[in-house]
Amino acid sequence: MLAIGAAAVLAAVPARADLPLWEAGLGAGVLRLPHYRGSDQSHTWLLPVPYFVYRGEILRADREGARARLVDGERLDVDVSVAATAPTRSRDNRARAGMPDLAPTVELGPNVNWTLARGAQWKLQARLPVRTAFTVESGPDAIGWVASPNLNLDWRHAGWNLGVLAGPVFGSRRFNAYYYDVAPAYASATRPAYRAPAGTAGWRAVFGASRRTGPVWLGAFMAADSLRGARFAASPLVRQRDTHAFGVAVSWVFAESSQRVAREE
Repeated sequence: MLAIGAAAVLAAVPARADLPLWEAGLGAGVLRLPHYRGSDQSHTWLLPVPYFVYRGEILRADREGARARLVDGERLDVDVSVAATAPTRSRDNRARAGMPDLAPTVELGPNVNWTLARGAQWKLQARLPVRTAFTVESGPDAIGWVASPNLNLDWRHAGWNLGVLAGPVFGSRRFNAYYYDVAPAYASATRPAYRAPAGTAGWRAVFGASRRTGPVWLGAFMAADSLRGARFAASPLVRQRDTHAFGVAVSWVFAESSQRVAREE
């Protein structure tokens, strides 16, 4: 679900120095996502896609994501990382039949970015986001933390904004348990009880592309997740070690501020 946030904010920056403080639009997108990492079933979502760019001194939402810049240096900066996951109804998932549903979640935490190298049209960073996860329901519950250190490359080419990131994923015992535990009450002949440990949760790679042409914004992503080497790979809820997701979106930009700001290089 990282891609939903990416689709909303991977906005192409026009090649001019005088930019509006904010821009807004709305469109639609199609996402194909696995029920959860390691599931052998997927779901297609047709969703509205908000387009919003904000170029403030501290709060920003642009092609690098939505964030609050807490520390801003020449090579090191610290901002806020946000992610989300979709719900899964157990009645729609063979592996989880009879188990509690998976509520949608929101993840929030600090993100440290170190710029390793950069050029006029590209930037390579090492990133370390560490987020606490919460369920989104009538009684929200904290379900532990997740960390996904990665290398991230952004570059511009022929009017396109392109990005690729890859790295391992780590989860706390409680976070891994939310998705991969099988309590004794839900065990069966084909689904033995299981207690997921903390630790490595495989790896993830994401590729994204976006382009702004006049008032029209286009975006797309592809993501690959692997649970090979994950501490909980033996869980009976892991039906597939490698999963994929993809999505496309288009938005119409219909409003912008009269206040202008300088382009940030």
